[in-house]
Amino acid sequence: MPQDLDYHFASFFPDEKVRPFAYLLSQSLREGHICIAVKAETEIKTPFGFATLDLLNQVSDKMLSKTDTTTPFIFRADYLYLQRYYRYESNLVEQVMQRLDHSRKNKNEYQQKIEALSDLIKQQGADNDINGLSVDEKIDWQLIAVLRSLMNDFSIITGGPGTGKTTTLSKFLRILFTMHPGCNVALAAPTGKASMRMLESLKEKSVVFPSEIQQQIQQLKPYTLHRLLGFQQQSIYFKHNADNPLPYDWVIVDEASMIDLPLFSKLLSACKPTTRLLLLGDQDQLASVEAGSLLGDLCAAAGKLNRFSKQENEWLNKFIASAERQIPDTYSTPTTLSFLDCITSLRFSHRFKERGSIGQLSLSIINGNADLAIQLLNSDQNQQIGLINEKYDHAIIDFVKGYIQYMEEPEVEKALVKINQLRVLVAVKEGDFGLHNINRKTEKILNSIRPDLIQPNSGFYHNRPVIVTKNNYDLGLFNGDIGIVRKDPVTKNLKVYFEAEEKGKPCRSFTPASLSDCETVFAMTIHKSQGSEFEKVMVVMPNQIDNPVLTRELLYTGVTRAKSHAYIMGTEEVLREGILRQVVRLSGVHERLIK
Repeated sequence: MPQDLDYHFASFFPDEKVRPFAYLLSQSLREGHICIAVKAETEIKTPFGFATLDLLNQVSDKMLSKTDTTTPFIFRADYLYLQRYYRYESNLVEQVMQRLDHSRKNKNEYQQKIEALSDLIKQQGADNDINGLSVDEKIDWQLIAVLRSLMNDFSIITGGPGTGKTTTLSKFLRILFTMHPGCNVALAAPTGKASMRMLESLKEKSVVFPSEIQQQIQQLKPYTLHRLLGFQQQSIYFKHNADNPLPYDWVIVDEASMIDLPLFSKLLSACKPTTRLLLLGDQDQLASVEAGSLLGDLCAAAGKLNRFSKQENEWLNKFIASAERQIPDTYSTPTTLSFLDCITSLRFSHRFKERGSIGQLSLSIINGNADLAIQLLNSDQNQQIGLINEKYDHAIIDFVKGYIQYMEEPEVEKALVKINQLRVLVAVKEGDFGLHNINRKTEKILNSIRPDLIQPNSGFYHNRPVIVTKNNYDLGLFNGDIGIVRKDPVTKNLKVYFEAEEKGKPCRSFTPASLSDCETVFAMTIHKSQGSEFEKVMVVMPNQIDNPVLTRELLYTGVTRAKSHAYIMGTEEVLREGILRQVVRLSGVHERLIK
C-alpha cells in the first residue's frame, strides 16, 4: 500500500466510504484543481477502492453535505470539494457578484462622472499608426478597457505581452485621479518584482501628465499581495480580513494569472464592500502554482471577450474621436450576460505585431496549432525564432556565451541590466534538460571559456547570478528578484548585489550569509519567469514525450518572455505533444458566475 501524503490524508478520516474521495481530492489539489467531478459514470481506482457516485451517496451526513457548509466535504452540481476550498470559491463568486450588482445600481452616476471628463478621455485615445492593421487591431481597446474599468466595481484587463496593459493602467489612473483627487489606491502583484516593475512603468508613462497627477502616481507604493494583506509568520491568515479591512478605494492587481484561489479569496474578504478592484494579466499564461486558475475562470465566464450590448457600444464610441478606431456594430451582441462588460481583452501587441515571428509563433502555440508552430520555427528567414532539435550541447554553448557580457561589465548597475538580456528557460527541474543540470552545465561552459571571470567552486562565487526563491520582508527581497555576486571593490569580500528599489539610487548589497533562500539563475523555470522579459530566450523542453508539465500554456509563457529572439530546444515530437496538451483545472467558478 502506498504511503504518500495523499494516502495519509485520506487515512485520517474515520468514515471508510469517504477515503477514496479524500485521496482523489488531495491529489487534485496538488495538481491545481479546486474540486473533482463525480458523476453517474465515475469509477476511479484508488488505494481505498473505487470512487463512484453510488459510494459517495453512502457517505455519512456528518462528513458530506449538499447544503451545509460545515461538513468536511461539500457536493454541489457534480463537483466534490473539501470544505475550505468550497468556501474560498463561494466567497469569490459572492464578492464578485456583489460588486457587479453595485455597479449596475450606480450605472447612471458612474456614467455622469465619466461624461463630465469627456474631453480628457478623448485625449487618451490611441495614436499608433493603423495602416495595414486589421479591423480588430485598429479598435482602441486600451481606451475601451479604461472606460469599462471606471464603470465597474470589479473589472479585468487581459492581454498578451506588449498589448499595453501598463499603458492602459496609466491612462486609467490619470482619469481616476482627475475624477477623484483624494482617491486611495493600492498597487499589488503576486511577487515583489512584478509590483516594483508595475510602479516603475507607471512613473515612466506619467511624465506627460499634469504635475498633480504625476505626484499622486509617484506617491503610490507597490505591494506584494502578502504584504498588502499583512503577512503573519506561521499562519495561513492575514492581518487584514473582513473584520479588519484594507483602507483603499481601489485595489489594482497586476499579473493576476499567478494568483491562486485561496489568496484571491482572502484579498476579496479584506476589501470593504465599497472597495473597487481592477485585475490585469494574461489569461493565456500559466495559471498559479497553487490550486485554481482564477483569471482563466473569470475570463471564461464572460464567454467570447470584447462583445458589447448595442447600448454600451454606442456609449463607448462617444469617447473615441477617430471613427476608424471605434467599435463596429458587428461587435454588438444581444446577450444580457452580466459578466460580459467587466472584462476587456487588449488585442494589438506593440512589442511584436501578430505578423512578427514571435507573435505568430505564440498565437499558433496558444491556439493549439502544432503544425503551424513547427513550420514557423523551421522557416523563419529573420532567425528571430527557431527549433533546435539536434546538437543540443553546441546550441547551449552558443547561447550561454552571451552571459560573458555581464561578467565583463565592471559596473554592477550595468551588469544587472546585461544579465537580463538573455535567459535559458526550462520546463522541469530534474533530468538532463532540467533546471539543475542546465545551470551546472552553463557554469562549466563559461568556466572553460573564461576561467578568469567565473570559478564555480563554492556556493557563492564571483559573478554568480542568483534568484531569490522566498520573500524576505526584513531585507526587502522578494521571490523572483535577481542579483549578482561580486567582490567588494574595497574589502574584496563577496557581496550579492540587487537593483535599487528606485531608479537613480545605488544598488543594494547583502552578505551571502544573509541570503539563505536563493539559487543560481543562468537557467530558470518558465513558472519563475512569469512577468519578466528578456531580449533573447532559449526554451528547453523535457526529453520525455509524456511529461504532463509540458503544455501549450507553458510554451506560450516561455516564448512570450522574449522581446527579439525565441528558440525552442527539443524534438518536434515533444513540441507537438506539448502544444496539443492544454491545462485544464476543475472549478465551479465559471458555472456559478453565469448561473
